[in-house]
Amino acid sequence: MKRQELIESLPVKQITVLLAEDHAGFRKSLKLLIESDGDIEVVGEAKNGREAVRLTKSLHPEVIVMDIAMPLLNGLQATQEIMANSSATRVLILSAHPDPEYIKQAVILGASGYLIKQSSTHVLAHAVREVLKGNSFFCAPILKPLRDECRKLFGKGELLKKRAARPVFPGSSFNN
Repeated sequence: MKRQELIESLPVKQITVLLAEDHAGFRKSLKLLIESDGDIEVVGEAKNGREAVRLTKSLHPEVIVMDIAMPLLNGLQATQEIMANSSATRVLILSAHPDPEYIKQAVILGASGYLIKQSSTHVLAHAVREVLKGNSFFCAPILKPLRDECRKLFGKGELLKKRAARPVFPGSSFNN
């Protein structure tokens, strides 16, 4: 066997992902989209926040793509519970809400990134890979509000006062 053939025959490590989205049709589309590159595998699907927490405990996904607006336990509450019990798992928020307060809360609760549903088709797989590396990922439509919020916090010295144990934006990836 030639060297190139040997390299190509080696199994590729799959990134394990849990999808937490209450709309079945959209969840199915996300699954097709995210698995299309071949290096990401959806290992579970949750239709509400409580199920996302439960499946995280049993499946141990590397990344969770989490909707905010879900029944029983919203995405922010589920993120908080997951980060308290599974700190190695990365949470990537996927929301229709570009509200800076949602973004701020998601980051405070431990989310590694935030995508707007309208922009997710272009960047979702890339965002999953980036947060798995330990980077943060925020889609283009929310970058300006995010930068403005950071400037306000730095200007007031809030980030220094809080002495956050976990940096808010380690190795940030501000790509489209």
